[in-house]
Amino acid sequence: MNKRIGMYSAIVTLIGVIGFAVSMLLGKDVGSYLFSLFISWGFVPMICSFSANGTKENKAAGYTAIAFSSVYAVLVGLVYFAQLTTIRLAKLNEQATAILNYKNLGSLFFNYDLFGYAFMALSTFFIAFTVEVKNKKDKWLKTLLLVHGVFAVSCIIMPMLGVFNADMKGGSIIGVLVLEFWCAYFAPICILAYQYFKKNEEN
Repeated sequence: MNKRIGMYSAIVTLIGVIGFAVSMLLGKDVGSYLFSLFISWGFVPMICSFSANGTKENKAAGYTAIAFSSVYAVLVGLVYFAQLTTIRLAKLNEQATAILNYKNLGSLFFNYDLFGYAFMALSTFFIAFTVEVKNKKDKWLKTLLLVHGVFAVSCIIMPMLGVFNADMKGGSIIGVLVLEFWCAYFAPICILAYQYFKKNEEN
């Protein structure tokens, strides 16, 4: 059952990543926010499945990854659900919009979103230690998960340094390109994770 949940959650996460990438290219904000929620809903059980299938020696790493993934899901969930509801449907004044609207670079919710993805990156870093390498695909999966942890540093430091702000020229385009790169990086993780769980299920 643990492995099946891992397979299904990897598929849900992959669908979310692809939907998110396509929505950004088409300029569909609602789609981007909705698929971002799907990513978090698939990611948490996927991390839990990795942890459940890990060895006893790696339980601490697995539990740490689960904790970090939960924080990620809560933070980004609050950000994107607010965009789909309050921001989209309510008539907010200029000050409230400046704080809550994710599209405003450097806004509170924009920074919360980056902070959430920092926890996602930390989660992948720790869960990588639970992956048992038995072939090249497993090695690639483990490496991609570990390297993805590096994103945590930029997600924390950039908001503190004010890299993204309302006066930034071409900020929206740069943001889209960065996120498209992330999608291209994370999609293989989902595919390899599915194959990892499927192989263990068959065994």
